[in-house]
Amino acid sequence: MASTDVQDDSDDGMDAFMDKFKSQRYKNAFSEKNWEQEFNKIPMFMKTAPEEIDPKQYPELACLQSIIHDEDRPPEEQAQSLKDEGNAYFKEKNYKNAVVAYTAALKKCGDQELNAVLLTNRAASHFHLGNMRSALNDAAAAKKIKPDHLKALIRGAQCCMELRNFSGAVQWCDEGLKAHPTDNKLRELRATADKHKRAAERDARKAKAKEKKLHGEKEALLGAIKERGIKLFQPMNSCPEGSEGEGDDECPSAGIAQLNLDTLSSLEVTGAQVFLDEQGTLHWPVLFVYPEHQQTDFISAFCENNSFGDHLSVMFGEELPPWDTDRKYHPQNLQLYFEDEENETLYQVDPNMSLIKILQHKRYFFTILGNVDWYWILILVLNSSFMKFKQSV
Repeated sequence: MASTDVQDDSDDGMDAFMDKFKSQRYKNAFSEKNWEQEFNKIPMFMKTAPEEIDPKQYPELACLQSIIHDEDRPPEEQAQSLKDEGNAYFKEKNYKNAVVAYTAALKKCGDQELNAVLLTNRAASHFHLGNMRSALNDAAAAKKIKPDHLKALIRGAQCCMELRNFSGAVQWCDEGLKAHPTDNKLRELRATADKHKRAAERDARKAKAKEKKLHGEKEALLGAIKERGIKLFQPMNSCPEGSEGEGDDECPSAGIAQLNLDTLSSLEVTGAQVFLDEQGTLHWPVLFVYPEHQQTDFISAFCENNSFGDHLSVMFGEELPPWDTDRKYHPQNLQLYFEDEENETLYQVDPNMSLIKILQHKRYFFTILGNVDWYWILILVLNSSFMKFKQSV
């Protein structure tokens, strides 16, 4: 009977408690509308940590932070807590904060074993941020502390690969394989690095051979120009620093300069350049200017042995240019002139003369326009109204 009475009393008490629970609302309960947001403020259930911890908004988290960063704890404990914090940031892919946490831990830590881990972890964070040099430096520092640290060795090789230092990557892998000869990751990295290294060396050999060939071609071109006695003129404002002029009749001023091989092209716009063919003949880019109508014609490869008349008969043959409304530009009417750069004097050219004869004229100076890289011959083509035009110049 006694036991029955106790059970009855217990049942009566539970019933009363349940009645009270139903009638009174729990004060600290989550709200029905915002329970998910409130649940996410509990440190144990947080999906992501806030960038800044407000003690009023996150009291529990602020309390945990104060425990983690308690300056009264031993430095090794503080460093370990900061490492854990950095690992948490790293898992969230918040690599910037991970770097900050690992750096703070390194300042606290005096344990070399832990330092090697922190440096390797920070190297990984820098790697994912794209800071390859910083990542490589951290991996090297970790390897110095612990030469057989596998993660540091792998990270160092990966950084060298990203920096296209394939020889360095092979060296990192070789050092790692001495301590970990069966590690597949190191083996794969070494094979890839060695493949890229051999390809880079092959490309470098090809580039060097191509450069040597181009240099030989330019030297041959320069020799051909000098053999023909073509004089070179470079305006004062585009003379290379340290160049000096001759000052004689053949060289009109200090603008005369040695031919710079890099100026033997007009690649910027037309792609045309002076070149020497297999038969040893020079071909020149030539610009015809018609001041009367403010028009031009351009011939990208004018053979030095051809006459101007050969081209004019084609340019002004059966079909005259549309800008010649007066129909005056016939081959038999045309007069050709080149300009003396120094004296600003025009010299008439016989259309039946070859281009090389004009280039060898004692008052013709081939103009080098410095960094602009234009290598054109300026020829003025005028008709019977030239005297009128000359007076108006």
